[in-house]
Amino acid sequence: MSGQVLVTGGSGYIGGFVIRQLVAEGWTVNTTIRSLAREAEVRKALAVPADKLNFFAADLLSDAGWAEAVAGCSHVVHVASPLPNGAVKHEDDLIVPAREGALRALRFAKAAGVKRVVMTSSVAAIAYGHGKKIGTYTEAVWTDVNGPQVHAYAKSKTLAERAARDWMAAEGGAMEYVSVNPAAVLGPVLSADFSSSVQIITRLLSGSLPGLPNFGFGVVDVRDVADLHVRALTAEGIDGERFIASGPFMMMKGVAAVLRDRLGNEARKVPTRGLPDFLLQLSALFDPTIRMVTGELGKQRITPSDHARDVLGWVPRPAADTIADSARSLIDMGVVKV
Repeated sequence: MSGQVLVTGGSGYIGGFVIRQLVAEGWTVNTTIRSLAREAEVRKALAVPADKLNFFAADLLSDAGWAEAVAGCSHVVHVASPLPNGAVKHEDDLIVPAREGALRALRFAKAAGVKRVVMTSSVAAIAYGHGKKIGTYTEAVWTDVNGPQVHAYAKSKTLAERAARDWMAAEGGAMEYVSVNPAAVLGPVLSADFSSSVQIITRLLSGSLPGLPNFGFGVVDVRDVADLHVRALTAEGIDGERFIASGPFMMMKGVAAVLRDRLGNEARKVPTRGLPDFLLQLSALFDPTIRMVTGELGKQRITPSDHARDVLGWVPRPAADTIADSARSLIDMGVVKV
């Protein structure tokens, strides 16, 4: 199936790969960016035919531009949401635009007669606040925003997805809604505007980490995340579904081992020793970004993707390939000097 589709957040990491796949499959794409001053830069990074991609200026916190962006579209992929590179001054800096942006996308989609909205959520809306050191969390589980050590980003994704689902139940009518909930998104980068999760690879390669902290995350490739969004766009009988997008849970020492194995001498700065928990906790007293990580020490949040495999036939590529491809593109683009 093809037609016209709106992808919000076209300058973002996931949004860019969603656009590329949709165009490859015959869709014409409208996309939003906050300022049209970036259009040429984003077009160059995406490298898709100019007549297949239209840009519109729109912001998560303003109605301006949304009606024009969604006009003529039968489907919407709502990817745009604030993603911090570090600690934020106030949690509402993330929560408000995430929630209001989701509701704005839904309102304008319904007004335009859109058939289905696929929204990018996160495993952060599933696996946090439960107080477990090791746990397995499926699509049936929700993050407890009042639970222990729930950071602002997890709150923003949880509250945005809940608000979207509540709005759909009350106001959605015949329009359909599906969410995709990725783990830590890695893989090749198209430009310097990539997900903050890729910073994990840049820090390992550059040697800026003195050791390997005792924490981990589910690994998923940005290309596979895009593919899951596209599959969810038109598959029949999935209204209201949630789909986790995640490969295996990997500790930092496992990620580092892949880099050393696949990159050889180019990974010579990657640490080999573990970083004691107390050193990270001490650093957290002075660095709010590190403070966000200390709650993850020793924890394993396993988020299986069986549902996406069973319902949509989605199969992610090996995590080691994703990690290596991420590192290789960062080196090739000059983001990391090795």
